[in-house]
Amino acid sequence: MERPARLCGLWALLLCAGGGGVAAPAETQPPVTNLSVSVENLCTVTWTWNPPEGASPNCSLKYFSHFGNKQDKKIAPETYRSKEVPLNERICLQVGSQCSTNESEKPSILVEKCISPPEGDPESAVTELQCIWYNLSYMKCSWLPGRNTNPDTNYTLYYWHSSLGKVLQCEDIYREGQHIGCSFALTKVKDSSFEQHSVQVMVKDNAGKIRPSFNIVPLTSHVKPDPPHIKNLSFQNGDLYVQWKNPQNFYSRCLSYEVEVNNSQAETHDIFYVEEAKCQNSEFEGNLEGTICFMVPGVLPDTLNTVRIRVKTNKLCYEDDKLWSNWSQAMSIGQKANPTFYITTLLIIPIIVAAAIIVLLLYLKRLKIIIFPPIPDPGKIFKEMFGDQNDDTLHWKKYDIYEKQTKEETDSVVLIESLKRASQ
Repeated sequence: MERPARLCGLWALLLCAGGGGVAAPAETQPPVTNLSVSVENLCTVTWTWNPPEGASPNCSLKYFSHFGNKQDKKIAPETYRSKEVPLNERICLQVGSQCSTNESEKPSILVEKCISPPEGDPESAVTELQCIWYNLSYMKCSWLPGRNTNPDTNYTLYYWHSSLGKVLQCEDIYREGQHIGCSFALTKVKDSSFEQHSVQVMVKDNAGKIRPSFNIVPLTSHVKPDPPHIKNLSFQNGDLYVQWKNPQNFYSRCLSYEVEVNNSQAETHDIFYVEEAKCQNSEFEGNLEGTICFMVPGVLPDTLNTVRIRVKTNKLCYEDDKLWSNWSQAMSIGQKANPTFYITTLLIIPIIVAAAIIVLLLYLKRLKIIIFPPIPDPGKIFKEMFGDQNDDTLHWKKYDIYEKQTKEETDSVVLIESLKRASQ
């Protein structure tokens, strides 16, 4: 009897322990209150709210929020949320409260607050608004006019970033064909997180007739360096060593390169993509301080070789690696072909051709006779040999004989009379 009693007691203890270990279901909290939205600078949108009323005192409140279509979810204890967004479309944020950071926990009823796009005809807003940061020194933004706008519209660009105390207006407005643009100084700040921020841009007209257009430009993208500067070209052991200086404001590890070599004799056009520029030769790397070196193999030293270089940012330091710089100024090395022979040839050939044409014109008839001699006419030959015995020919022959006889008789009479006078 003792064993069954013990088993019953053990079973009762297990039931009590199990009942105490079962967690109570999480209690749903009330929704947040006083959700509001505001805009700072140009594109910094901030939502704020108050904690829910009647929340459980044992609950460590957390707030679940996301944008439309459940994008960019976040669970945090703060009673606000900020985000840089271009205000070209309606933007909504939904917020709820809960007691943990577990996404599987069901939050309170979500409260939504939206911010509407600016007023105006959407077809009047500028299009293709984009900005490029040139050499980490200045930014150029360009756009196209909207469809429903006057061609004479005067545009204004405003910009802001974290280093500015207020929103500034861009003064350098220009036109390039159909595009309109503006440029403003934007210098990289060293030893700071400046590049981790963005530039907020807004374009509108002075009269307020078009709808404003917004854009956010991350400083880790859309960066275009200046072209590098070639410092030296040299040959060694059949290889061409190229040394250049990078554009200012960039670290070498943040750039990729393309080296173009044109050979005048072989008419080749070779491009070498360079991720890491190294000559593997201390003699060349130490010649010019602050320069980058690259070795191009198999280049003929006895011909003229022309070199150009361009650079772009890489993804080691930037998000964008699509914008190449312009090509550097070309530098040549090698033996140049002597132009005297070609100049002489160009002068002599036209003279020879002109002389040949003149000779041909002068002797064309003679050449024609030599090349194509005339064929004799047999009828003419027989005429010359035997003559033509028709009546007309005989008549003219008789007339010639009569004239000849008359002349002879006249000469004889004159001669006789002359002799008589001489004898008297």
